[in-house]
Amino acid sequence: MTTEGVEALYLETHNWGKAAKFFQALGYRLEFETGHGSGQLRNGDGPFLFIAEVPETQEPRTQVVFKVPDADAFEADGIVEVVTPFEDTHYGTREMTVRDPDGRTWTLSAPGKA
Repeated sequence: MTTEGVEALYLETHNWGKAAKFFQALGYRLEFETGHGSGQLRNGDGPFLFIAEVPETQEPRTQVVFKVPDADAFEADGIVEVVTPFEDTHYGTREMTVRDPDGRTWTLSAPGKA
């Protein structure tokens, strides 16, 4: 089994409110806000944005998230270096981190176990 393409972009920011307003000005609509400096925005049928505020001392990062329909059925090809296997998250999904041949890391996200 392979991925189903890009599901989301995970963006870190130093100011959740300003970041949310910026993307809303670009046509994204707020789907939900967590109440602790993060939330999800969407524009049409494309990948959603999940934005999370981080401390000023932390460099904001961007992460591409690929969709996997079933973590248990996913088998990484030999060229795909698994950094961390699928693990349950606190937000109800299972995520794996892989590394490409140039050293970049990528997130694979699958539904959590029912």
